[in-house]
Amino acid sequence: MADLSPENKLIINHLKDRLLEILNEAKKVEFLLLQRFGENSETLISLEQLTEISEQAKSRFSKLSTLQIYIAEAQPEISSSLLQFINESITNIQTKIPALEQSIIEIKLDWSL
Repeated sequence: MADLSPENKLIINHLKDRLLEILNEAKKVEFLLLQRFGENSETLISLEQLTEISEQAKSRFSKLSTLQIYIAEAQPEISSSLLQFINESITNIQTKIPALEQSIIEIKLDWSL
């Protein structure tokens, strides 16, 4: 495996953990919303938002996993373009995670879940 800085390895693993937590929480809130209020015109928007949050978390998790594979295959070292892409991806995901988390919080508050 080509060398990625220990800091970036930790960041990637931490981001993947947070994305899994977001996915789990979005699905949990979706289940609770359906269980308590059912699927109707009032809940539809929130259910769609939760589905979108789940999809975004899965997509970003997959992107990070794919990057880890590319890093492992990069020999003897990571190209500068791949390293730049990794750093851009990390930054992008780091900025998106709080918005996903906040969206779940707002849905929970809206429905008193």
